[in-house]
Amino acid sequence: MIAAALAAAPLALTARRALAATAAESFVAANIQRGLDILNDASLSAADRRTRFAAFLMGLTDIRRVALFLLGKYAAGASAEQVNAFVDAFRDYSLAVYQSYFAQYAGQSLKVTGSRERAPGDDVVATTVSGAAASGNATEVDFRIRSDGPKPVLVDISVAGVWLALAQRDEFAAVLARSHGDIAALIQHLRAAEAQYR
Repeated sequence: MIAAALAAAPLALTARRALAATAAESFVAANIQRGLDILNDASLSAADRRTRFAAFLMGLTDIRRVALFLLGKYAAGASAEQVNAFVDAFRDYSLAVYQSYFAQYAGQSLKVTGSRERAPGDDVVATTVSGAAASGNATEVDFRIRSDGPKPVLVDISVAGVWLALAQRDEFAAVLARSHGDIAALIQHLRAAEAQYR
């Protein structure tokens, strides 16, 4: 009986992982397509599209969690006021960046092709985005989903193998290094970058 239980344990673990991955895949399939639908809605004005996409994105991501990750070691020495100001600036910057990213796929549709578990509650969901605007070439887009909190959240996106949050972390670290850890300088950098995406 013990041998049978031990033999079944890996199967049970695999099943639990499959269920978790399926949940992450379902989350991406439903929510990312909803974002594309907002951008594809020709009945919306540009301003309405931005407003609806902002509401959509804020419900999909944990901006504060990502912002603190991007601050890295500099978060520990920052005041609560500095951190909050950075989170606000990063939120506005992220909205501009993600809308720009998603707008590239307006008129296209998303297909989930699989997923892999990085750690419990941390999955990468692989997708392809294709459609008329893609000229027949599907683009590989991966989404990192964390489900170790009260609800699943999107924490990073990868296009053609380049992870956005990791690239941003390197960029932000360089700005902070040049400014001797001045978070106000990073906020100014974000505001300037945001304006370029608008």
